[in-house]
Amino acid sequence: MHIHGGSLYWPTTMPIVPKRKQPQKAEHYDAIIVGGGMSGALSALALADKGMSIAILDKRQMATGSTMANTGLLQYSNDIMLYELIEQIGEKDAVKFYQLCLEALKDLNETANRLPINPDFIYRSSIYYASDEQDAERILKEYKTLRKYGFPCDYWNREKMSKQLPFSKPGAILTYGDAEVNPYKFVNGLISLLGSKGVHLFEFTEVSDVIDANETLRINTSAGEFYSDKVLFTTGYETLPIGKRIGADINRSYVMVTEPMDHSAIWHENALIWESKRPYLYMRKTVDNRIIIGGLDEEKPEVPISDELIMKRGEQLKAQLLALFPDLSVDIDFAYCATFGESIDNLPFIGEHPTKKNHYYLLGYGGNGTVYSMLGSKIIAALMTGRHHPDAHIVRLGRSQCPGVEGKTVIA
Repeated sequence: MHIHGGSLYWPTTMPIVPKRKQPQKAEHYDAIIVGGGMSGALSALALADKGMSIAILDKRQMATGSTMANTGLLQYSNDIMLYELIEQIGEKDAVKFYQLCLEALKDLNETANRLPINPDFIYRSSIYYASDEQDAERILKEYKTLRKYGFPCDYWNREKMSKQLPFSKPGAILTYGDAEVNPYKFVNGLISLLGSKGVHLFEFTEVSDVIDANETLRINTSAGEFYSDKVLFTTGYETLPIGKRIGADINRSYVMVTEPMDHSAIWHENALIWESKRPYLYMRKTVDNRIIIGGLDEEKPEVPISDELIMKRGEQLKAQLLALFPDLSVDIDFAYCATFGESIDNLPFIGEHPTKKNHYYLLGYGGNGTVYSMLGSKIIAALMTGRHHPDAHIVRLGRSQCPGVEGKTVIA
């Protein structure tokens, strides 16, 4: 499955990746992680910090899957607004989930500071604006809900917004404590750190099956058999090596990255920007003074093979950027398309399989995947070491609040 196509920006920020020597396979591991992207690397670090012996298996070079197409916007707000999530799963769990996302941002910052590579983690505010008058009431209601439960934010009416930006909308929420990151540097830094901590890294090793064998798991791969007590699937939007997923859709989105600009102050505090309509437009700055803008989602899982189509979408994104910032003079440097996953209830799937003992999953579907990877790694580390996690039920597989999946598991 091709999960991205076109010209990618992040690999150009780190043209030389440290060589990773494939280790000698151990006879047995406490846990094997399938997938060497953001979720896999963060989970491996959380488990290694607990003293577990870990191996990561990836069918390609690590950090070259969805990581390279990740736009690096990190926010505690989610695709589903807090007041909507309260209506869906109840006040206690909804508020707690948002708190977990806010805590995850602090954990990501702490992790970034441990890395041997600077991943350009920078705290930013986010501007979440109402796309039209119909959404103005929803934005205001969401602001009041966030404030009620103590989340850091402010509200801009049209007048305040016009003083801060060259465009004005019916209303906007300004959230604090969000961040931006270079996901490619971040995951490569994690992989380097994991190697120094004794985690075994096996690239170009494809998993074909997992078999229960004499109270241990046998993982069949293209590089032979591995044995472990537990297995964790962090395969992102890829097709799972065993079973099939339900309760989630795989779609595609487009991204355009401009050439570097002469001036750095383009908009208010270089905040992350996104809108209320679905599918939504989103944008951010980079440390080398580019603009990344994404959107134009399509309900198709396949990445187009046509560079002409990808560039056409890039031009459309450029037009949308200039509609908001008409005084900008920008040229397209990179344009690409990538797959992304969305769960039916807008929450990630994290935890142990209900019927397959010692099979765990961390699938961070949604627009907040990196944040989900961080909070999910903490949940997985607790569950795999036999400890209770008080909030694991919110994101468990087969949860009852997932519409259309009641009574089922999301991995069949």
